[in-house]
This record gives sequence, C-alpha cells and structure tokens, in this order.
Amino acid sequence: MSMLSMPPESIATPQSQKVLCRILDANLDRAREGLRIIEEWCRFGLNDAVLTEQIKHLRQTLGSWHSDELRQSRDTPGDTGTALSHPNEEQRDTLDTVVQVNCCRVQEALRVLEEYGKLYGTEMASGAKQMRYKLYTLESRLLGHDLRQRLARARTYLVTSPSERLLETVEAALKGGIDIVQYREKSADDEVRLELASKLKALCHAYNALFIVNDRVDIAAAVGADGVHLGQQDLPMAAARTILGPLPIVGRSTTNPAEMARAIDEGADYIGVGPVYATPTKPGKAAAGYDYIRYAVDHAPMPWFAIGGIDLSNVATVREAGAPGIAIVRAIMQADDPTQATQAFKQHFGE
Repeated sequence: MSMLSMPPESIATPQSQKVLCRILDANLDRAREGLRIIEEWCRFGLNDAVLTEQIKHLRQTLGSWHSDELRQSRDTPGDTGTALSHPNEEQRDTLDTVVQVNCCRVQEALRVLEEYGKLYGTEMASGAKQMRYKLYTLESRLLGHDLRQRLARARTYLVTSPSERLLETVEAALKGGIDIVQYREKSADDEVRLELASKLKALCHAYNALFIVNDRVDIAAAVGADGVHLGQQDLPMAAARTILGPLPIVGRSTTNPAEMARAIDEGADYIGVGPVYATPTKPGKAAAGYDYIRYAVDHAPMPWFAIGGIDLSNVATVREAGAPGIAIVRAIMQADDPTQATQAFKQHFGE
C-alpha cells in the first residue's frame, strides 16, 4: 500500500500523515483481534471448519494490509484511548454476547478503515467495504439469525410419515415450495434414520428449506439439521440446546395454554398448536379445536403452526381463525401430486 494515492491536500504535513497511519493501524489491530475471537468460536464452539476458514481468510487479508509503515506509526504510550473504558466492556454474560460484541467491534473498525482508507489507498477502502458486508452475513449465520428469520417467514411445514417413496415425496413437496420439512420416524433402526436424515437434509438445503428432526436430538446433531422438534415427553429444551449448541432451532408441541406457557418459559423458537382436528398421527389425543388457535393468536410470542388433520378441505377455516402457518402430514404425504398439493396450501397464505 502506498501514500501515492492520497489526495495532496490530505497529506499537507507529515503530522497529518502520521495521524492517518495511527488511525489505520489501530483499527487494523482492532479488526484482527475481533476476528480472532470470532474464529475461535467457530473452531471450538461450533466445530465448523468452513466458517473457521472463512473468518481466518478475512483476518489474514487484514494482515496483508498491515504494512510496516502503519505499524511504525504506533504510539501506545501517547494514545489517550488506552485509559478509556466503559462498564459494558468489562463483563460478558454469555458466549453469544462475546461473539456478537466482537462482530460489532470488527464492523465498526472496518467502517473506519473504509473511510480513512479512501485517503490511503483504494484497495484498503474498497476491500474493507466488501469485508464489512460479508461479516454482516456471517454474523447472521454465527448467531443463528438467518435460521430464525427463515423460520419467521415460513408458512407451510411438512411433517413426514413412513413411506417407501419418502425422498421422492419430500422432493415433490420441496418443488412445490414447502418451507420446512420435519423428519418424523418412530420405529426404523437408527442406522436407517441417520441415512435418511442425511439425505433429507441435503434435499431441503438444495431447495432452501429448513430441515428439522423429530424427537431425536442425537440424530439432529449428527447430520447437522437446522433444528429439532420436541414433544411434551421429550428432553427438556435446555438439554437439547446443550447437545445441539446455540444455533439450531428447537420447537415444541403444545396442546393447551399450560403447555404453551412452558414452551415460552423454555425459550422455544416455535411451537406446534393442535391438534386442530383428531388425527391418526396422534392416537388418543383429543382435538384442541379452534379455541386453542384463537388463544395462540393472542398469546404466542414466537412463530407457530397449526397442526392436526389439516387438509385442503379445511385449511381456509384454519387460516381464517388466525393461524399464521400450518403443519401438514397426510394431505401431502399421501397426495397423488405432492407438488400440486403444496402449491394449493401455499395459495391460502398468498404465496
């Protein structure tokens, strides 16, 4: 990097040149340190080699900009900022907070590098701008925001049932635009479940749909699912998050206000509300009916999906009752044309 690209008026004196170099040096340090903290989380917290490599590449790129000219301008004893602090900087309450704070720290430093870099060289200025945009996207992934944003937008949720044409049926629903697929299997051997879960995840991600595993937190973790769905008798949500980590989605089935209150207290990312109608997928479970849907409209703070016996003959009524989304089993899994059936459901939500 050279001072040759600096406009003449901006380097009228050696002092102004030194000030610029000190600003760039300090913010390169700040950005590199913050990226290293994020990199360690990707490596040891998420065990994600791809994210770790991406953060490492950004950090090394910043290192290539950190020239001797900039380093030699450093004056730590004369830096008034070293004595400044704020109470918010002196404590962190969670690992997520550490990651989030350092993402913000790097973004702020990159903005400084972008603006002051315009006086130093176009490579640094434009590079810092592009890096800042990349970090916005990476931050969303690191903290699970992208999964939860997609969850919030979801309206149609397929819960699978055992089928000899499972993969074919699911892909047909994905072609129709299904937003979420939950793999539900109660009796197959674990080896079979693991293999099918892995294939279903790949299918869902190819169509930009979320993939959820029913009940089995271990299988969800093994295949890197987007989340897990828990029934009332399954693991406590805190235990599921301990196994899965902070990013994946955790949902909970609910059939009444008390179960909803528990899910809210646990911090469920979404809930199922139902069964709206009696259904063979929940034998012996009385229908919750429309009263519970109306209760959810007024009380559920998280995304939720009406479930239980919903098909094309009654979905309009369910929608009119206020359900923001629906979970479907037989009406898609047993449809002659799952793609067409999915599209018909989506039309009820203006999609």
